[in-house]
Amino acid sequence: MGAEVYHNLKSIIKKQYGMDATNVGDEGGFAPSIQDNFEALNLLVEAIKAAGHDGKVKIGTDIAASEFFKEGGMYDLDFKNKDSDKSKWLKGDQLVKVYMEFVDKYPMVSIEDPFDQDDIAAWTNMQKELGSKIQIVGDDLLVTNPKRIAWAKEHDACNALLLKVNQIGSVTESIEAVKLAQSYGWGVMVSHRSGETEDTFIADLVVGLGTGQIKTGSPCRSERLAKYNQIMRIEEELGTNACFAGVHFRKPCV
Repeated sequence: MGAEVYHNLKSIIKKQYGMDATNVGDEGGFAPSIQDNFEALNLLVEAIKAAGHDGKVKIGTDIAASEFFKEGGMYDLDFKNKDSDKSKWLKGDQLVKVYMEFVDKYPMVSIEDPFDQDDIAAWTNMQKELGSKIQIVGDDLLVTNPKRIAWAKEHDACNALLLKVNQIGSVTESIEAVKLAQSYGWGVMVSHRSGETEDTFIADLVVGLGTGQIKTGSPCRSERLAKYNQIMRIEEELGTNACFAGVHFRKPCV
């Protein structure tokens, strides 16, 4: 389903933005010249429908808000423009309202790094407003560190962990981080990194730890496909013992 949505998205982007817009980044993603965030989400919804999977596919996004966090606690959504209008910069509570609109209008189930890692007040507000509806994932906030995970739990800042093995440094510490997050009832998403190889270890890790979620890029570049292919091989090996988590991806059957 993901691959079919991806290829339909490519066709839609080519038609609307031209062939150049179908070039991909280092994780296999497209970057057409869109003018606002809702335009991107509309493209995804259109691609899901075109693939024949309307109602079956949910959307997750990595905001990476630290990239456009400015001094004074403001967020510049037009940060790639050196002459961006400062009057349109948003405070954390205003940005929460943008995310609430995402959730209301689209099949959004997961938002990663919605704020800068030091803007704890905004994280706590986000968890209060949307934590019961969607998964709020900490990456820069948690850095796969059990101490940071416990701190975030104490502050009720998020409800899911992004697991990057080389972020904490060892498999042992990664497993400790996962177990702690799962003890809180959090979701866990095992993640690749931008500079990937064709090593498939994280595919085995996501199944072995029963996290139900993997983030490993678009189904086009070989170092991304390697992980998906490994998951399919694991499914074949498991046979009837394998199960499809579906909407229960945060707490899958293991």
